[in-house]
Amino acid sequence: MPPSDKQRRPPNLRQRSTLAGEAAAASAEVETALDHPVDPTAAAFFDVDNTVMQGASIFHLARGLHRREFFTTRDILSAAWKQAYFRVVGVEDPDHIAETRNSALSFIAGHTVTELEELSEEIFDEAMAHRIWPGTRALAQLHLDQGQRVWLVTAAPIEIARIIARRLGLTGAMGTVAEHVDGVYTGRLVGDMLHGPGKAEAIKALAVREGLDLARCSAYSDSANDLPMLGLVGNPVAINPDARLRAHAKEEGWRVRDYRTGRKAARAGLVVGVAAGAVSGTVAAGVALRKRR
Repeated sequence: MPPSDKQRRPPNLRQRSTLAGEAAAASAEVETALDHPVDPTAAAFFDVDNTVMQGASIFHLARGLHRREFFTTRDILSAAWKQAYFRVVGVEDPDHIAETRNSALSFIAGHTVTELEELSEEIFDEAMAHRIWPGTRALAQLHLDQGQRVWLVTAAPIEIARIIARRLGLTGAMGTVAEHVDGVYTGRLVGDMLHGPGKAEAIKALAVREGLDLARCSAYSDSANDLPMLGLVGNPVAINPDARLRAHAKEEGWRVRDYRTGRKAARAGLVVGVAAGAVSGTVAAGVALRKRR
């Protein structure tokens, strides 16, 4: 019996965000040494792009994968066209949204998780390690020194998020989960990318699993898109904030830390606002997951 229109339609944004968050939390790694932390109910959650590291991790990952012929220029252009059409035309039909989203991600199907993880290790060393913000790294270490656990929470693929967390000595990471069967990617996401509301859902799910008191937790981000995450915890902090987040932080009395020079900060605000959508909708789609902006 063929499925009804209702059955074929993808779940709404709230349901996809919840599913993405639960999948990310389930995939979060917990360092053995921190199974019994000194401060078991407090933790810190860090966004990655422009918070922990300069620039978009997904861009550096995509560029490295392209150089290694993980996917082709034609793949990127095809994904770019689908994303541009969706953004410009603004089609809201659920079936079309699902088709656009899945087709733009489909060409990673057939690649293995092991392959992506091994390449990501190389790409971190060559393109990401030197972009870590020392100030943010010090904040993360402060939480660790206080006996608290520290997780990255990012729209980047969970595979690269885990590598960044492991290299920085953090507890673990939550990121966008690409579906795979028997270690081979299907080209589909589990839920949606870990973005905005999805990050909040991931943190809530992890808090239940790990017994965290969110009122005692901290969260760090550069983007107003992460207000759902920042609003969950008792200690939200704006790091290298965009204009909207800076204004909100000032209004709420949140702490602000900016590790950019004045000129660089101003330029970043302009460039990120204009270019992030293009990066996330084209290159990032080319590696199955998009940056959160």
